Amino acid sequence: MIRFAALLALACLGLQPAAAQTRVPPGNRHVEQPEIPGGSRSRTKATRSSFEAKYEKIHALLADNRVLQDKIRKAARLYGIRPVHIAGALVGEHTYNVDAMDRLQTYYVKAASYLNAGVDFSYRGQNVADFVERPEFAPCEDARGLARLWACREGVFDRRFRGRTVDGVSYPDNRFGAVFFQPFYAGQTFGLGQLNPLTALSVSDMVHRVSGYPALDMRDAGAVYAAIMDPDQTLSYMAAVIRVSIDAYRDIAGFDISGNPGVVATLYNVGDPFGRAEKLAAANRGGAGRLPEENYYGWLVNEKIDDLEAIFP
Repeated sequence: MIRFAALLALACLGLQPAAAQTRVPPGNRHVEQPEIPGGSRSRTKATRSSFEAKYEKIHALLADNRVLQDKIRKAARLYGIRPVHIAGALVGEHTYNVDAMDRLQTYYVKAASYLNAGVDFSYRGQNVADFVERPEFAPCEDARGLARLWACREGVFDRRFRGRTVDGVSYPDNRFGAVFFQPFYAGQTFGLGQLNPLTALSVSDMVHRVSGYPALDMRDAGAVYAAIMDPDQTLSYMAAVIRVSIDAYRDIAGFDISGNPGVVATLYNVGDPFGRAEKLAAANRGGAGRLPEENYYGWLVNEKIDDLEAIFP
């Protein structure tokens, strides 16, 4: 039975408990871990570390820091998700992408430094706020909520601009977020939750509504970076991203993935929950009978689920 607190959280998000759907069982569908990307291997090798050592470091941070545990529980409660989902995303990011910082204070200091960083979201002199006013993006204005709006804009960029020359401007064959939203290093993510600015912008309305943090503005890149570097705020953004993924698979593909932290973590890692849910739904309409599956990142979360649930029973 859904607890009252979870129902209240769903009501705050403007959502209703799911109708009939297929519940994805816990555990991994793959017997062995799917292939880990070469980039993750090379980054780990460059730091003279190992995946196991990095896992132990983030696990220790989660297990030993009561303040962080309380913050995770609070964020999870507000967004109607399980704390283990946030913990799983942290484990995946800090095992395969970066090393966990030993002290949360380091993130607070970094957050303050970004407020006056003097950066903007642009490409070759085109500010993203002006870029998305182009007529190609007009159909996206009917999208309900920022998550769907930015997903639509990403799709338009992929179809109409990615790898093309448009009006004399050559656009790289790269993701919208890497081209316009990461002026420091293309592809880099930031903060405890290793979020990128576009992801944060896509759930800003939900975070503002549920957690009360100021709404983010694509014209104020410094404030966006500061938000995702701040440990308190970033946990809310992580929770919102996870909530969007769970709801997308429920509403579009008819799957309840909330009982499989590895699948939830996989979506946190790969993004585009709307597009992926639509592809899965289309395949199953054709009789494929496919369940959502974990990738290498989510596989580790399911493999270590007993460790994580011991922290967040």
